[in-house]
Amino acid sequence: MPATQLREYEGLINRVSEIFTIADKLPYNMTDEEVEGVLHILPGDLEKTLRAFLSPRVRNNSVQFLKMIKAWLTGAREGQQHGKKVFLVPFNFPVEALYCFENAWPVTSEVLSTMGVAALEGQGERYWDYAMGLGLPDFACSANMIEVGSALTSIDFVPDAVISDCFGSCDINSKTHEFLARYMDIPLIFLEKPVDDTERGINQYYRYFNTMVEEIEEFLGERLDEQRMRDVIGLANQASELFWELWDLHKFSPCPVPNIFSLFTYGTRFVAWGTERAVEIMQSMVDTARERLENGSYPSEREMVRSMWSYTSYYFDMAGLFNWMEENGITHLGDGLNLVFPRIVDTTSRETMLKGLAEIARNMPMTRQMGASSMSVQWLDDIMYASKELNADCVIYCGHHSCKQTWSGASIVRSELMKRAKIPTLFLQGDSWIRRMTPMSVLQETINEFVNTIVKKRRTPAGTVG
Repeated sequence: MPATQLREYEGLINRVSEIFTIADKLPYNMTDEEVEGVLHILPGDLEKTLRAFLSPRVRNNSVQFLKMIKAWLTGAREGQQHGKKVFLVPFNFPVEALYCFENAWPVTSEVLSTMGVAALEGQGERYWDYAMGLGLPDFACSANMIEVGSALTSIDFVPDAVISDCFGSCDINSKTHEFLARYMDIPLIFLEKPVDDTERGINQYYRYFNTMVEEIEEFLGERLDEQRMRDVIGLANQASELFWELWDLHKFSPCPVPNIFSLFTYGTRFVAWGTERAVEIMQSMVDTARERLENGSYPSEREMVRSMWSYTSYYFDMAGLFNWMEENGITHLGDGLNLVFPRIVDTTSRETMLKGLAEIARNMPMTRQMGASSMSVQWLDDIMYASKELNADCVIYCGHHSCKQTWSGASIVRSELMKRAKIPTLFLQGDSWIRRMTPMSVLQETINEFVNTIVKKRRTPAGTVG
């Protein structure tokens, strides 16, 4: 293994962008020998991630996903050099709203943090530590604090503006983004969501959304072009239709959809919806799942358990979670970030498209659940729907330490899932992005114990559909 050299506080986006240049050099249909040759020369943490991604059953899909991420990062850096404005947005902001502008480009903080964890030696922990050294609280969310910590070093790629739309749905997220904007004197644009889900509250949200669009137009000096909106939203609609095709393919047993496609689906949703690349990768995942269904392919001898994750998954060891689960007969049907429930937007006019985008934003993950009039009720309803629709045997809650909103409602959700649907829930505790809190080996042991002592004893064979 080659020696690793860590240079002091080099920026996350710059480092990840350089690493992802290898994506363009990765060919499709790589042999196992070629994959091992590539992995042999990589630093340990990146090698672990690519070993998960380049598993034969998802190899071509992974190469396509990596190329999409590389194009997204390149678009931000080169776009800014040519006069485009780069907006730092949270995961629950619909990026297609920014792609509707000629001179705007979104970068999603949680995806950047995840890319840092997946690609960098040390997994981005240096940026978390830097933020903690500035006095920021350790109950902050690593999902965005890793990237924000890098930005705060002042030697990383700097966005031109920040959009914050996590009020009520993720308080620590909204405050983290607001702190970054104030600290670095970057324009800050808000999108608030009333907790009133009646017609009155929904109409108020639409007004807030339209006000945000007007502020973006003023900041860019550009008015939304109706035809460009129609083109972008048309691509988003195509990706949404493919999302539901992939969703339906999860209903078969054994599940033909590889576990890691859960990550690929919302990774695509959070960075590329409204682009041709999103349509292409969603189509490739649907095609792979269909082929596996026809061939009866499943990486384990049989599907033992079908699990739905109620919040996030873990991202510091992709092979240790997604691949390990399916190789042990445990299907990952998706997690809370897959509950995007995409809608087809009416492209008749500017007004119908703006209303459609606002409705999509209102129903993005966490905005929909934690920003509801009752977060435990809406969260329960969505997890119940997904679990029953996809025939889940159990639910797993990752227990991400910083999310006080989900912890406050998790016991209610667990109790009601058991009462209404006889679906048991496992509570884990850890940090989804930082390995120092709970090692993957401990998480695997806990999941195994839960599956073997609780779930398998209760399980009836899952039926197929079709």
